[in-house]
Amino acid sequence: MFKKLNRSLLVTGAVFTTGMFYAESAFAGANNFNSIAQNLVDSIANFPTLISAVSYLFGMLLMVLGVLKIKEHVENPTQEPLKNGAIRLAAGGGLFALPILSEAAFETIGSGSAVSQSSLNAMSF
Repeated sequence: MFKKLNRSLLVTGAVFTTGMFYAESAFAGANNFNSIAQNLVDSIANFPTLISAVSYLFGMLLMVLGVLKIKEHVENPTQEPLKNGAIRLAAGGGLFALPILSEAAFETIGSGSAVSQSSLNAMSF
């Protein structure tokens, strides 16, 4: 029973996937290397913002967990060592400061405007 069910799901998935590839291949002639590269650049343009948001989020989470571990240490010092809370606080502070430090490093190094960048005008196969 389960083998038949798994086989039918596999066939259904294969048919669906094949249909997706055939539907996308109708527009494949309009793509060239330049448009693919531009789409890639446009897609990752907001990646540093995502990294900053995740860094702030996990930094705050680790700081709160560190404070809670220190509270547990104060309530019961024999069961909970102080280093657990201190490590969480230090890691949270590092993650919280990561976007600020990366922006400072980028501003120090610069945007690379002094170096000319080579460009690819066209490519054909």
